[in-house]
Amino acid sequence: MRVGIIGAGIMGLSLAQRLSARGLRVTVFERESQAGGLATYHDYGPFCWDRFYHVILSSDTYLIEYLNEIGLGDRLRWNAGRSGLYAKGQFYSVTTTMDLLRLPLLGCMEKLRLARAVLACNRIRDWRELETVPVDEWLIRMCGRATYEAFWKPLLLAKLGAQYKRVSAVFIWSYITRLFSTRDSSTQRNQLGYVAGGYRTVIDRLESLLQAAGGTIRLNTPVQAIEPASHAGMLIKTDGMQEHFDKVIWTGPIDAGSPLAKQGLVSIAASGGPIEYLGVICPVLVTRRALLPYYTLNLADAEVPFTGVIGMSSLVSTEETAGYYLTYFPKYVPSDDPEFQLADETITQRFFLGARRLFPDLQTSDVVGLHLNRALKVQALQVLNYSTRVPQVTTRHQDFFVLNTSQFVNSTLNNNAVIRAVNEFVREHHGSFTSDTDHAAPALLTGSRT
Repeated sequence: MRVGIIGAGIMGLSLAQRLSARGLRVTVFERESQAGGLATYHDYGPFCWDRFYHVILSSDTYLIEYLNEIGLGDRLRWNAGRSGLYAKGQFYSVTTTMDLLRLPLLGCMEKLRLARAVLACNRIRDWRELETVPVDEWLIRMCGRATYEAFWKPLLLAKLGAQYKRVSAVFIWSYITRLFSTRDSSTQRNQLGYVAGGYRTVIDRLESLLQAAGGTIRLNTPVQAIEPASHAGMLIKTDGMQEHFDKVIWTGPIDAGSPLAKQGLVSIAASGGPIEYLGVICPVLVTRRALLPYYTLNLADAEVPFTGVIGMSSLVSTEETAGYYLTYFPKYVPSDDPEFQLADETITQRFFLGARRLFPDLQTSDVVGLHLNRALKVQALQVLNYSTRVPQVTTRHQDFFVLNTSQFVNSTLNNNAVIRAVNEFVREHHGSFTSDTDHAAPALLTGSRT
């Protein structure tokens, strides 16, 4: 059986590896020049590392199990992740319970309310009860406005930018429950990890496993059309050429105006409006010295032109980065925001103004390089009643399947959730993907879900 997969992100690559390991001949189509999608790598000059920041939590059981499965378990590295807060011109550690108790920005009552909100999130099992409540209203009700302004609002800005007011309390529930599930009770710190070599190691391993099984990845190959073949299977058209596959799987976003819907391959039903996506503009600074001791720095300063700071080198050994230090400065904005059209020079000027506000002793001689990375669609915006807005995609051809991340309704976008979705897809559609040596007749597909 020949299978075509559209998209060479972690979802497309891990799905291709899973299917090729079962004896299927898999071809992956990717329009970019590198595989990996949002998890791809970047050449920073003296070294290569992730284009955007990624971290593995000790509770990411699906991802960790998969890394072991593909032979990368011994490449996992762990460290105690530290968190900080910048407010009123000062840096504060907010890593441990004692840090929070000592935080001068909050009084005793505010600190008790903060603990109450965290405990409340960890006790909630049915996320649907939070879906109709704006995240800021829920946090203010649980903690009071002072705690919200000093602690939670910077975190929301770091993760969502100015769109945080439109998001439901499901976001903070999923964030807290995932983060606190990694906490080591003996140290009261979150155990964070990475793969030695970054996600390039993972991408390279998946590519080699796929190719060893007879599969192919075609980079710089945008798909122009997908059509049913005259007898059975599907045709994939690229740059004036077409190729026949027994099954085709689409892993990218889908909306009502997409070519897939227009071609009649899918029907899309949703009671709400279209899915909105957040993109990110992310300057990455390579320096000769460390800028901060935290992995995550939340910002309570409206004058800083980014929504958070990620001190990657507080987690990742500098042996991975040629002895230099790597810091990410993400700013999350809607995918249609005009800021995406700004010239690199304009963004760079704003960045250095903000960086020097945070780090006034930063010298030109400290800087090895600045790299500007952008991505238009990073994650779906989980607005109020998001589950009703998620497009219910039903495939209308037995040989066409859909698997993507827009239907993650009760978790943040992360690679652990991606691997879980791939596992569920393979298990659910096991009968539809059989190797040439299998004798079972393929089952008809009436719909797909993630």
